[in-house]
Amino acid sequence: MQGIITANNAVNDMWIYEHHSWPDFTWDTEKLASMLAGVRHRQGRLLGRMEGLGFELKREASLITLTNDVVKSSAIEGENLNPWEVRSSIARRLGIDIAGLAPASRNVEGIVEVMLDATRQFSKPLTRERLFDWHAALFPAGRSGMRRITVGGWRTPEAGPMQVVSGPLGREKVHFEAPDAVRLEGEMGSFLEWFEVESSVDPVLKAGVAHLWFVTLHPFEDGNGRIARAIADMALARSDGMADRFYSLSTQMESEREDYYAQLEKQQRGTPDITDWLEWFLGCLGRAFGNAEDTLRSVLFKAQLWEKLNRQPVNERQRLVLNRMLGDDFEGHMHTSKYAKLAKCSTDTALRDIQDLQARGIFIRNPGGGRSTSYRLPDRVAG
Repeated sequence: MQGIITANNAVNDMWIYEHHSWPDFTWDTEKLASMLAGVRHRQGRLLGRMEGLGFELKREASLITLTNDVVKSSAIEGENLNPWEVRSSIARRLGIDIAGLAPASRNVEGIVEVMLDATRQFSKPLTRERLFDWHAALFPAGRSGMRRITVGGWRTPEAGPMQVVSGPLGREKVHFEAPDAVRLEGEMGSFLEWFEVESSVDPVLKAGVAHLWFVTLHPFEDGNGRIARAIADMALARSDGMADRFYSLSTQMESEREDYYAQLEKQQRGTPDITDWLEWFLGCLGRAFGNAEDTLRSVLFKAQLWEKLNRQPVNERQRLVLNRMLGDDFEGHMHTSKYAKLAKCSTDTALRDIQDLQARGIFIRNPGGGRSTSYRLPDRVAG
């Protein structure tokens, strides 16, 4: 919906950073108290349930979450990454043995490096050098698309005003214009000092403030949204007190992308009273916890399914197809021709495999017949 360009469009509104009290953010503590307590309660319950899982199940849940985080954070910016490449890159870096490791492109490796450094090294200080390293990892070729950009350094005055715009050429709508580049050294110094100094601000609220503050400064020529979300994840990892990730804020933000951008624009055109932004941020985080419960159920289902299958092992074709069906990116139902294509076998062989899985209660036949005959996995695993 939105993109980054440099232009000289006139902006009449007062941006949040032009207010005299910037960057002394304020919020209505009483208004947020109940919501924050509810989010904290759900956070504690979720982490407690995840801690109760065995080692392998925890690793699988964390791998799913990190994969979604990387894929969806990039999707918010309009960049579609291959989930299998992302999953393979993360698994390789974490020493997790998974079947069918796929080679990852450099842009996938870069965003994976950033997210893992932010979350698994959450206790290390956030410094300008660390941010520069993250930015260089995102843009190893020194370009954003066809455009050469400053990499591993703040945007420069020569790049011109940095604006978030949408609409056709000549009729663009300016959603936001970032502070002048000459201000960035001082502004980022203040941000980084605040981020590392211990304070009475709840760590979850700190994640929301940090995200808004960083993306408002827009210190790089590109990649600001992804880095802002990595910083938020870093702050949330500090609030969790653990490196493993079991919920994905970026996934929830991507599912609410239009509202996410609308809330940012509303606040960036507002004052340093950021109560409304934090209210939305807490709501989004709470919904992310709800989706994490779905991940937990999925992980437990997979574990129970394979436990049942291992009593009477399946063949390699069946194992391959089941792994694909259990993946987060699998869409629709299974039918004979799709099975044959995935398993690289004849339709007769595919049908025999499917009938075997159906007889064992692993495949459930959907209503309908003939060419439309299809199968799904059961909702739960019978003993």
